[in-house]
This record gives sequence, structure tokens and C-alpha cells, in this order.
Amino acid sequence: MSSTTPHTLTVPALETVYDTLATAIDQAGPEKSQLFLVKLALLNANVLADAELFGQHIQIALRDL
Repeated sequence: MSSTTPHTLTVPALETVYDTLATAIDQAGPEKSQLFLVKLALLNANVLADAELFGQHIQIALRDL
């Protein structure tokens, strides 16, 4: 992800996002969590409106799993 991204979240905002995401994954349950994450990723990719950048984000997220 580029450091020139025009809009970034603060650390407290990222912590809020993390907490919200963790709660939603728990709410979806183990049998639906993958489907939920795919739907969420597609919604966010649509808002991002850049398939190449989305692909870069996927590669970054795959690092060090």
C-alpha cells in the first residue's frame, strides 16, 4: 500500500475497525465467516474502484500468514 494514499485511518480508528470486524466474524459464525469475508472484500473493492490496487492489497494481506 502506498504511503501517498490520500485517506488513511488513525491507529485508534484502525483498532475500531479491527474490533468491528472481529465481532462481525464471530457473529457470522465458523460456517459463514468465509462467505462474509468474501462479501466484505467485494463491497470494499467496489468502493476502491481499482482492481489492480485491490490485487496489491491481497498480496500484502497474504504476507507472513
